[in-house]
Amino acid sequence: MKHLVLILALCATPVSAQSEEGDVNEGLSLLEEGARLFFRGLSDEMEPMLEELAENMQPALRRLMELMDDFNAYEMPEKLPNGDILIRRKPGVPSPDAPSGEIEI
Repeated sequence: MKHLVLILALCATPVSAQSEEGDVNEGLSLLEEGARLFFRGLSDEMEPMLEELAENMQPALRRLMELMDDFNAYEMPEKLPNGDILIRRKPGVPSPDAPSGEIEI
């Protein structure tokens, strides 16, 4: 009789382990759904601010594009110890036409 109970107990063990695995998978899918909802809500909140940022930055970026005619003509930016940032023109690249009149500093 003890042998029969032992055999039945051993046979029932994988069934209980399989049901726990289903619970783990269900828990992971719930966690995944929660993360998806969180990021969707976050993106819904951030969208108006990002659109406003794009609208505000557009004139400055256009001005930068006017000043820097071709990005391939410039070296990588270099930060000096005093905090200044230099963007040097690559050697051998012709400089753009000099603006006429005074330069405002």
